[in-house]
Amino acid sequence: MRHPVFVALVLLLASGTPILAGPMTAGERQRLVAHLEMTEAWVDSETLGLSEAQLKFKMTPDSWSIEEVVMHLAIAEPQYWQNFKDSLAKPVQPDFKPQATDAGMLWYGIDRTQRTTTGEARVPRGQYPTFKAAHESFKKLRVEMMKTAKESQDDLRGRQYLTASQDLYQWFLMISTHSQRHILQIREIKAHHGFPKEMKRAGIAPGPSHSQPLTKRRRV
Repeated sequence: MRHPVFVALVLLLASGTPILAGPMTAGERQRLVAHLEMTEAWVDSETLGLSEAQLKFKMTPDSWSIEEVVMHLAIAEPQYWQNFKDSLAKPVQPDFKPQATDAGMLWYGIDRTQRTTTGEARVPRGQYPTFKAAHESFKKLRVEMMKTAKESQDDLRGRQYLTASQDLYQWFLMISTHSQRHILQIREIKAHHGFPKEMKRAGIAPGPSHSQPLTKRRRV
């Protein structure tokens, strides 16, 4: 079975869609919406049903827990989104040519071999009282992002993201691929040999479970 991210990458590279000024093309919009839908769904599915012990487990004393990863997303995405809106308010630059590529933005979400340290303003330090509060905040902003991705008629290719080498479409895509990197981080935490095995719902709405049947679960 092919990994959805690699399928998305292949479709992007194979499309041959030129980068033109004006609103997003149908292909650009489809890829952006699909990626946002994918990463939001993965955050939901990777955290559904986790116990408090699982949410707070750390692989090392200095590493983040799953709860802190989701808090980071709830802190970082509003900052990234505000940067997007600030850049969108600026005039179109007809001669702007980004050095970054869409494929590079996608690869950023896949490749965790090169790790970076986030800015101090995006470090989770209890800014949300609970995992549930952070998760709900993350999803609330995604509603606004998805509406923009589906409906915007703005020229994102003709606008530079702040002073960076990306155009605004690429920055929008990066917001989602940034989440993808941290979804991979969540999976690394869950795969750790010390990760607690018990399951107890942590306030998230019930959904389909891929774990063992309820009749065989240990009562807690």
